[in-house]
Amino acid sequence: MIKFAQLFLSLTILITLHEFGHFYFAKKFKTRVDKFYLFFDFLFPFANIFNFAIFKKKIGDTEYGLGWFPFGGYVQIAGMVDEQMDTEALKSEPQPWELRSKPAWQRLLIMMGGIIVNFFLGIFIFWMVLLAWGKETIPVDRLQYGISCDSVALGMGLRDGDFIVSVDNQPVKTLNRVAITVIMEKAKSIQVKRDGQIVNIPVSENDISVILKNLKKSPFITARTPTEVDSILAGSAAEKAGLKKGDMIYGVNDKAVPYFGELQRELSGLRGKTVDLKVLRGKDSLSLKTEVVTDGTIGFNRNLEKYITIDTAKFGFFGALSQGFKDGIESIVMQAKQFVVIFTVKDAHKQVGGFYSMYKNMNPTWDWHDFWTFTAFLSLVLAFMNFLPIPMLDGGYILFILIEMITRRKVPEKVIYYANYVGLVMILGLMIYANTDWLRD
Repeated sequence: MIKFAQLFLSLTILITLHEFGHFYFAKKFKTRVDKFYLFFDFLFPFANIFNFAIFKKKIGDTEYGLGWFPFGGYVQIAGMVDEQMDTEALKSEPQPWELRSKPAWQRLLIMMGGIIVNFFLGIFIFWMVLLAWGKETIPVDRLQYGISCDSVALGMGLRDGDFIVSVDNQPVKTLNRVAITVIMEKAKSIQVKRDGQIVNIPVSENDISVILKNLKKSPFITARTPTEVDSILAGSAAEKAGLKKGDMIYGVNDKAVPYFGELQRELSGLRGKTVDLKVLRGKDSLSLKTEVVTDGTIGFNRNLEKYITIDTAKFGFFGALSQGFKDGIESIVMQAKQFVVIFTVKDAHKQVGGFYSMYKNMNPTWDWHDFWTFTAFLSLVLAFMNFLPIPMLDGGYILFILIEMITRRKVPEKVIYYANYVGLVMILGLMIYANTDWLRD
């Protein structure tokens, strides 16, 4: 429920403010707004099916309402040529209060209103997050025990205990960036230090595809640490077994697992079984019987701070603004690169996700830092996605207006009208595919 609540609140904030961007510019240019709805009062994207609102109230020319279909919202602007417009309206002369009658530059700003709000909102939230919490990174040159690899990393030739040096011979400063750099830059190699020697690990296109496919389940590489218990999850198998804070786990059954990564891999192969956990408690060696949950865990958090150097950069007012802007621009660039990856990396399209993927990535405990960081990132994702030149999206309307401004000839309204039907089919298909991610997980 906490995951769902965070996702719901984040989307509600972003959708409301996105639609307010359109609403603001429409009102500023004296364009009538017939409806302003949080959520849809119809079965999206079919405007004439199951039409009812949970709440609605008309103030002036605008009906404000709360729809029944969640995770969306809209403003209905008078004279906006879309798939909902009556074809008879296309034959009538544009009225002064209609979008159709406004100069191209005003229509452009009205259609860009949501994107503008999402972009600056993302930057603003990043700014405030950096000002309040700073920015945490894990420097690769200060990992005490090197890296811990998942099965994909091991299959590529990386080894537990390696020290990351560079990707494509470009130095990497933080562990958090390695996997994403390999994917987005379509890296050809990773350089690591092993036994005092620099070793070159080749990266193939198939490797990138497998990393991307597995990234939802496993983080590729993490910091290698001994397994010291920091906290126990209430009602977990670890609690029932008697595991305590400060315990050091060093074995499972008769196999030594001195580091957390090795423990994870061993437990993953023993899902649903009862194992003997070898534990050092102070000077005493204990054997605790515990059940391994079906996801390969037993229910505890390890002590990271004791074994990993985490750099926290603190920022002043203007420093946080500068870094927030850089982080925001980087997020937009990463979205553009991810879009390219979907079409150029084998099976990358299978990682396209919807609400289920977003839900899975939410923190199971309410953490304001994680919530606002996610909201800032999602705001910039929405800005990017809505800018794509697909009919029915904001970017489709923007494209038609830009063509008009360049050619000085208005795109026929019937062309826009029927193009929106093409866009409707595309968006519907994408929505269905993205939101069947739980079947592909």
